[in-house]
Amino acid sequence: MEVQNMSQTGPPDVVPPQRQLKAAHRILVVDDDDDIRQLNSDVLAHSGYHVDAAEDGAVAWDTLQQKKYDLLITDNDMPKVTGMELLHKLHAARMALPVIMATGVPPKNEFSRYPWLQSVVLLLKPYSYHELLGAVRSVLLATDPGSDPVPPPDPQSAPPAEALQV
Repeated sequence: MEVQNMSQTGPPDVVPPQRQLKAAHRILVVDDDDDIRQLNSDVLAHSGYHVDAAEDGAVAWDTLQQKKYDLLITDNDMPKVTGMELLHKLHAARMALPVIMATGVPPKNEFSRYPWLQSVVLLLKPYSYHELLGAVRSVLLATDPGSDPVPPPDPQSAPPAEALQV
């Protein structure tokens, strides 16, 4: 399976000026649900982030071996390698990568059993695109205070919230 690059591309004059001035953070979105993966990727790319997407934890792990990311957004309940198994692999490999677990099935007792998981932000489904972007911004600011993550899009230019409910 291949990782999909979901970032917007096009000639420089198509990119809004605020995006040209900021280095885009690289985000890997992992979800086995095609619609959720595509929606999250589209919202993040529209907001100026560089986004790749993987359909499960196994593909995500392979991708993390090849590319550097500023943030991982992963579901938990996935085939092959779950989100929690992916986090254990990251920890075992000593890969310091901020994580948002965006899931409808949070792990039971894992967060209390492993203190190193305390840095993982849990975003429970269903969530809005505003909640997703807020979590992304908070995590990126907390992990790199000198950075200036791309602000959320202007609500006037964004699709209706109900269209972006995950």
